[in-house]
Amino acid sequence: MSRVAGGFEAGSFNQSPRFEDIDLFGADVALREAVLRAGVDPDCSGLAAFGKDFGSAGTIELGRLANENPPRLRIVEPDGERADRIEFHPAYHALMQKSMAAGLHGSASEAGATRVTERAARLYMATQIEAGHICPLTMTNAAAAALRASSSLLSAWLPHILSRDYDGAMKPWFEKKAATIGMGMTERQSGTDVRATITEAKACNGHYEISGHKWFMSAPMSDAFLVLAQAPGGLTCFLAPRFRPDGAVNGLRLQRLKDKLGNRSNASAEVEFIGAYAERVGEEGAGVRTIINMVQWTRLDCTVAAAGQMRFGLAQAGHHARHRTVFQRRLMDQPAMRAVLADLALESEANVALAFRLAGAYERAAAHPAEAAYARLMTPAAKYLVTKSAPSFIYETLECLGGNGYVEDFPMARLYREAPLNAIWEGSGSVMALDILRAMRKDREATAGVIDALAAACGAPGKTAAAAIKQLAASAEAESRARMIAERLARLGALAALHETNGVFAEAYAATRLAGEPRGTWGACDLGAAEGVALSRLLAE
Repeated sequence: MSRVAGGFEAGSFNQSPRFEDIDLFGADVALREAVLRAGVDPDCSGLAAFGKDFGSAGTIELGRLANENPPRLRIVEPDGERADRIEFHPAYHALMQKSMAAGLHGSASEAGATRVTERAARLYMATQIEAGHICPLTMTNAAAAALRASSSLLSAWLPHILSRDYDGAMKPWFEKKAATIGMGMTERQSGTDVRATITEAKACNGHYEISGHKWFMSAPMSDAFLVLAQAPGGLTCFLAPRFRPDGAVNGLRLQRLKDKLGNRSNASAEVEFIGAYAERVGEEGAGVRTIINMVQWTRLDCTVAAAGQMRFGLAQAGHHARHRTVFQRRLMDQPAMRAVLADLALESEANVALAFRLAGAYERAAAHPAEAAYARLMTPAAKYLVTKSAPSFIYETLECLGGNGYVEDFPMARLYREAPLNAIWEGSGSVMALDILRAMRKDREATAGVIDALAAACGAPGKTAAAAIKQLAASAEAESRARMIAERLARLGALAALHETNGVFAEAYAATRLAGEPRGTWGACDLGAAEGVALSRLLAE
């Protein structure tokens, strides 16, 4: 774009070039290595092309427009009839179309040994550019796991989950090729404690009618929703479509949209259920058991997405450091800035290694009990560490840009507002930590095997960390020390993953994350030889 000749608008004034037309895949060495380790061909899988498409100026602009023009709730039509629909900016629909065409909403249920890794790589890249539209894609992808509790519902809905033809129109799901599925779990009196749900479901001629209220229902324009409600036999999972089988609009009344800190392109609503048609998923009273498999998949997505968002902040900081000059030297040549960037880069490398090791476990879990045990134990651990690290990490990358990072003209401000969400969604920090304890107590042998295998991969630091984890878990203070267990376990998992990828990084990670003095800020540690390696991977043109 040409600048106005003359005046203060002309010239660069030591400003970094716009961060656009980025090769999200080709420029990310850690991501490339992760998919290659999994046996994925970047060209045949389409990952290389996907990274260029989502990093293009056009797609970045779609992300900006979708967030600056958030969804609007239309409760009634002009003639007074109930509308209960949400209007999205065309940019949101364009992003949904792109991501569904790439299979982000359902490709984990397709055939293929590396399907989870390939989808995780796309998710990791797409969320860097626009995170809000990822919500319905994550829930739809995970819904298949819950629907497996009902063979009839799975056979009816799975073809629509696998279809890549996005249709955002408000019409019955059976008139569409593809469908999206949301969730309705949280109520005013019960968030984490879903057993306190008071929404009711009554049997009625082969189906159920649901009455009650949901305090948070994200992506409320989805084609159906997995809902928890109290049936005669106890808390049960149901599938409530937007339209009844006869084509009439179902009894879901949208009350208001949440005014959220971030994730603004995605609608989150309060919804009243008034005799809403629903079909049971699983047995009555088995609601938590039915939904837990879905929750594991969404927690995996939270981990991958947070890793992707941190990478995007780091990439912006690196871009700025390459082009900004301070005191006659580029920022990337300033020792203090190099220490900060290298520390952030090491954390990002560990995040990617851990997240994709976890994705691989999901691919192998059905055939390998040890991988299933790894997925069960390390999903809450990875989510705990990676998502909770994001706000501090992204703030530091924002600070690298100075004042430009703090204004809405640049993408960093939106990224920072997005940063806390993945830690809150699908179980906050303490919920993850307590879930780790629950897994360790329920299946002591399998989880001990996971911890021992991690320790064996990490040498002396791993053995020390594993012993501390086991000692804390066995103590009378285990619940009050649950977060210590969670962080140490996740760090141990990240270290083991780094040992598979880069020995220099593993050594620095062990010294600065599992040993040594506690750190309160970034760039306040000596990475040794890892500093140069991390910076060469980050700052290469």
